[in-house]
Amino acid sequence: MEAWLTTAKAGPRQRRWVAEGVMFNVYIIKSEKLNTYYVGYTSDLEKRICYHNYGKNKSTKNGIPWKLAYSEIMSDKKSAWLREHQIKSYKGGEAFKKLIRD
Repeated sequence: MEAWLTTAKAGPRQRRWVAEGVMFNVYIIKSEKLNTYYVGYTSDLEKRICYHNYGKNKSTKNGIPWKLAYSEIMSDKKSAWLREHQIKSYKGGEAFKKLIRD
């Protein structure tokens, strides 16, 4: 069940997304064509990878086909977003290489 929650203190653009029982995946996909990686997060990993492979994402359209290289499950959207940004901060360094190697 999904719902938008607006608190009394929040302005019209400050809504909090609340989902009961929804887990989020942080994922890394690899383009075999370009030999590059893309990092993202989603609540439906299989659907999201299909989205990338159908060319519906502007930043990944040229790299089709994409294959899943890594994923991890997070309990909420904020944690997934924070982890996505942490992985992106690795910028292909040893920590990033360790994720896709394991």
